[in-house]
Amino acid sequence: MLSRLVLLGACLLAVTLPTSISAAPPVPESVLFETGIEYSNADDQHLQLNIARPKTGDGPFPVVLCIHGGGFRAGKRESYDALCVKLAERGYVAATMTYRLAPKFQFPAAVHDTKAAVRFLRANAAKYKLNPDKFGVTGGSAGGHLAQFLGVTANVPQFEGTGGHPEQSSKVTCVVNVYGPSDFTKSYGKSVDAHEVLPLWFGGNLETHRALHIQASPLYWVTPNVAPTLCIHGTEDKYVAHEQAVWLVDKLKAATVEADLLTLEGAGHGFKGADAEKAEKALFEYFDKRLK
Repeated sequence: MLSRLVLLGACLLAVTLPTSISAAPPVPESVLFETGIEYSNADDQHLQLNIARPKTGDGPFPVVLCIHGGGFRAGKRESYDALCVKLAERGYVAATMTYRLAPKFQFPAAVHDTKAAVRFLRANAAKYKLNPDKFGVTGGSAGGHLAQFLGVTANVPQFEGTGGHPEQSSKVTCVVNVYGPSDFTKSYGKSVDAHEVLPLWFGGNLETHRALHIQASPLYWVTPNVAPTLCIHGTEDKYVAHEQAVWLVDKLKAATVEADLLTLEGAGHGFKGADAEKAEKALFEYFDKRLK
């Protein structure tokens, strides 16, 4: 059950997740859904994608990469299968990815994997009928951070890794960041489990590994050239404080980057009911605006 997973400490991985990921989502006749597509083999891990896309039409279709949460140490790509199918129904090629997890694989391994996934999709644009110039990314919690990190480090060679297709760009067009952290140096004391989760990913806490906490924080990579962003965050989030989204959006705007914040009053970490519906609606509308 997803309630036993940690999403930077929380229990739900994204705005539209079911309570179980054991069964594949219903796939309508209009959608092609492929699973287990290897995109990289870092550390002999055979990292894979699931891809949903329209069955008819020549495209090229805009693409969205979905990145699961789990505190950088848990979670599965299948948690985003249902959202990928919904996006395919709306005319997108949508992929959800596996990445290397802590504590065995520490920062920046997961970052390297997300960039390898973007490059793989671009390298296979003709095969999957996707438009490499219309590339969105989203994720929840830890996945929101990784999505945001893609948005702010497109031209930073140290984060590319060696996961394949180096001739391709890892730049993304826009980001929907669902309660992802932006400044790890301010997570301790503001999150109920940052003191447990972050040392596993960084190999130490803020006192011993402060430089890595800064290096991994999207807030410190903002320039005028980063990707436009929508942040979606609840005011009662006990795992990633709402202020993390406020700081990021304010800094993006100060850098003249188009940025928006959807604040869900009273919502916690892992949206339910009406909050989940509002978040999903905002995600669809944002990608439609930016990618179509």
